[in-house]
Amino acid sequence: MPEEEKSRLREPNDDQVLGKVIELLGADRLRVECSDGNERIVRIPGRLKKRVWVNRDDIVIVEPWDIESEEKGDMVWRYNKNKIPQLKKKGYLKRISVS
Repeated sequence: MPEEEKSRLREPNDDQVLGKVIELLGADRLRVECSDGNERIVRIPGRLKKRVWVNRDDIVIVEPWDIESEEKGDMVWRYNKNKIPQLKKKGYLKRISVS
């Protein structure tokens, strides 16, 4: 595969934020530090439960709920480790402490 044919980077929509997983809470819930400054309890929806494995320090896209949007949300996407440099280059991870 040639170098220029890299896979596209999924970017968050206007109503979504990026976040870093701080803690796995169990029962398909995560504690996530979001790029908008909030810390949310994030649910892994059923369509992703057995398809995506999430670990501490993973970068995810979070869609805040309509109600309690400052505290809760749903996980929409998890980035692979090789996508993190692309996110940094585009400036998405400025407000998140990424190692």
